[in-house]
Amino acid sequence: MMQNRLTTISRQALPGTGIFVTSRPHAARTRWQSLRCALQGLLDAWCTQPNLRMHLWVAIGVIGAGLWCRLGWTEWLWVSFAIGLVIFAELMNTAIEQTVNLVVGRRPDPLARHVKDVAAGCVLVAACLSVVIGALTFLPHLLVSLQHISGV
Repeated sequence: MMQNRLTTISRQALPGTGIFVTSRPHAARTRWQSLRCALQGLLDAWCTQPNLRMHLWVAIGVIGAGLWCRLGWTEWLWVSFAIGLVIFAELMNTAIEQTVNLVVGRRPDPLARHVKDVAAGCVLVAACLSVVIGALTFLPHLLVSLQHISGV
Protein backbone atom coordinates (compact mmCIF):
# COMPACT_ATOMS: atom_id res chain seq x y z
CA MET A 1 0.00 0.00 0.00
CA MET A 2 1.18 3.54 -0.81
CA GLN A 3 2.34 5.49 2.24
CA ASN A 4 1.86 9.22 2.70
CA ARG A 5 1.03 11.57 5.55
CA LEU A 6 -2.67 10.77 5.34
CA THR A 7 -2.36 7.01 5.77
CA THR A 8 -1.82 7.44 9.49
CA ILE A 9 -5.25 9.08 9.75
CA SER A 10 -7.35 6.87 7.51
CA ARG A 11 -6.83 3.58 5.76
CA GLN A 12 -9.73 4.03 3.33
CA ALA A 13 -8.79 5.47 -0.08
CA LEU A 14 -11.21 7.07 -2.47
CA PRO A 15 -11.92 4.46 -5.17
CA GLY A 16 -9.47 4.64 -8.07
CA THR A 17 -7.51 7.63 -6.75
CA GLY A 18 -5.17 6.56 -4.00
CA ILE A 19 -6.28 9.69 -2.12
CA PHE A 20 -7.11 9.18 1.52
CA VAL A 21 -9.91 11.16 3.12
CA THR A 22 -9.94 12.14 6.76
CA SER A 23 -13.09 12.11 8.80
CA ARG A 24 -11.91 13.72 12.01
CA PRO A 25 -14.58 15.96 13.54
CA HIS A 26 -13.46 19.48 14.36
CA ALA A 27 -15.00 22.42 16.13
CA ALA A 28 -16.17 25.39 14.11
CA ARG A 29 -13.66 28.24 13.98
CA THR A 30 -14.42 31.78 14.94
CA ARG A 31 -13.76 34.55 12.42
CA TRP A 32 -10.67 35.58 14.41
CA GLN A 33 -9.32 32.04 14.33
CA SER A 34 -9.92 31.86 10.59
CA LEU A 35 -8.15 35.19 10.10
CA ARG A 36 -5.23 33.99 12.22
CA CYS A 37 -4.96 30.78 10.14
CA ALA A 38 -5.03 32.79 6.90
CA LEU A 39 -2.31 35.13 8.17
CA GLN A 40 -0.27 32.11 9.29
CA GLY A 41 -0.62 30.70 5.77
CA LEU A 42 0.67 33.96 4.29
CA LEU A 43 3.60 33.96 6.72
CA ASP A 44 4.39 30.34 5.88
CA ALA A 45 4.33 31.16 2.17
CA TRP A 46 6.60 34.19 2.72
CA CYS A 47 9.09 32.06 4.66
CA THR A 48 9.16 29.11 2.26
CA GLN A 49 8.50 30.51 -1.24
CA PRO A 50 11.29 32.61 -2.79
CA ASN A 51 9.18 33.41 -5.86
CA LEU A 52 6.47 34.92 -3.66
CA ARG A 53 9.06 37.10 -1.93
CA MET A 54 10.39 38.21 -5.33
CA HIS A 55 6.88 39.11 -6.53
CA LEU A 56 6.22 41.09 -3.35
CA TRP A 57 9.51 43.03 -3.66
CA VAL A 58 8.68 43.84 -7.28
CA ALA A 59 5.21 44.95 -6.14
CA ILE A 60 6.80 47.32 -3.61
CA GLY A 61 8.98 48.73 -6.41
CA VAL A 62 5.92 49.19 -8.63
CA ILE A 63 4.10 50.98 -5.82
CA GLY A 64 7.11 53.28 -5.41
CA ALA A 65 7.12 53.97 -9.15
CA GLY A 66 3.39 54.67 -8.99
CA LEU A 67 3.91 57.20 -6.22
CA TRP A 68 6.75 58.83 -8.18
CA CYS A 69 4.58 59.03 -11.33
CA ARG A 70 1.59 60.26 -9.31
CA LEU A 71 -0.81 57.73 -10.76
CA GLY A 72 -4.51 58.56 -10.87
CA TRP A 73 -7.21 56.50 -9.14
CA THR A 74 -8.04 54.42 -12.21
CA GLU A 75 -4.36 53.73 -12.81
CA TRP A 76 -3.96 52.62 -9.19
CA LEU A 77 -6.95 50.34 -9.66
CA TRP A 78 -5.26 48.57 -12.60
CA VAL A 79 -1.87 48.42 -10.88
CA SER A 80 -3.37 47.00 -7.68
CA PHE A 81 -5.34 44.47 -9.73
CA ALA A 82 -2.14 43.35 -11.47
CA ILE A 83 -0.25 43.06 -8.18
CA GLY A 84 -3.10 41.15 -6.52
CA LEU A 85 -3.47 38.82 -9.49
CA VAL A 86 0.19 37.81 -9.43
CA ILE A 87 0.24 37.31 -5.65
CA PHE A 88 -2.99 35.31 -5.83
CA ALA A 89 -1.64 33.14 -8.65
CA GLU A 90 1.59 32.51 -6.76
CA LEU A 91 -0.28 31.52 -3.58
CA MET A 92 -2.59 29.18 -5.55
CA ASN A 93 0.43 27.66 -7.29
CA THR A 94 2.03 27.02 -3.91
CA ALA A 95 -1.16 25.42 -2.56
CA ILE A 96 -1.52 23.20 -5.63
CA GLU A 97 2.12 22.13 -5.58
CA GLN A 98 2.04 21.30 -1.88
CA THR A 99 -1.20 19.35 -2.27
CA VAL A 100 0.27 17.34 -5.15
CA ASN A 101 3.42 16.70 -3.10
CA LEU A 102 1.28 15.54 -0.18
CA VAL A 103 -0.58 13.03 -2.34
CA VAL A 104 2.28 11.82 -4.54
CA GLY A 105 5.16 12.05 -2.12
CA ARG A 106 8.64 11.65 -3.62
CA ARG A 107 7.82 9.19 -6.37
CA PRO A 108 7.80 10.62 -9.91
CA ASP A 109 4.37 10.89 -11.47
CA PRO A 110 3.77 12.32 -14.98
CA LEU A 111 0.28 13.55 -14.12
CA ALA A 112 1.55 15.28 -10.96
CA ARG A 113 4.27 16.99 -13.00
CA HIS A 114 1.65 18.09 -15.54
CA VAL A 115 -0.60 19.54 -12.82
CA LYS A 116 2.30 21.43 -11.26
CA ASP A 117 3.42 22.73 -14.67
CA VAL A 118 -0.07 24.03 -15.44
CA ALA A 119 -0.21 25.76 -12.04
CA ALA A 120 3.16 27.38 -12.74
CA GLY A 121 1.85 28.40 -16.16
CA CYS A 122 -1.00 30.25 -14.43
CA VAL A 123 1.57 32.32 -12.55
CA LEU A 124 3.38 33.04 -15.82
CA VAL A 125 0.14 34.22 -17.48
CA ALA A 126 -0.64 36.45 -14.49
CA ALA A 127 2.89 37.90 -14.54
CA CYS A 128 2.71 38.57 -18.31
CA LEU A 129 -0.67 40.26 -17.91
CA SER A 130 0.73 42.40 -15.10
CA VAL A 131 3.62 43.47 -17.36
CA VAL A 132 1.10 44.54 -20.03
CA ILE A 133 -0.96 46.46 -17.44
CA GLY A 134 2.22 48.05 -16.08
CA ALA A 135 3.38 49.09 -19.54
CA LEU A 136 0.01 50.58 -20.46
CA THR A 137 -0.11 52.41 -17.13
CA PHE A 138 3.45 53.67 -16.82
CA LEU A 139 4.53 54.33 -20.43
CA PRO A 140 2.42 57.50 -20.85
CA HIS A 141 3.90 58.90 -17.63
CA LEU A 142 7.43 58.00 -18.66
CA LEU A 143 6.95 59.54 -22.12
CA VAL A 144 5.72 62.79 -20.57
CA SER A 145 8.72 62.79 -18.21
CA LEU A 146 11.11 62.22 -21.11
CA GLN A 147 9.51 65.04 -23.10
CA HIS A 148 9.80 67.30 -20.08
CA ILE A 149 13.48 66.45 -19.62
CA SER A 150 14.34 66.89 -23.30
CA GLY A 151 12.48 70.21 -23.46
CA VAL A 152 10.23 69.25 -26.37
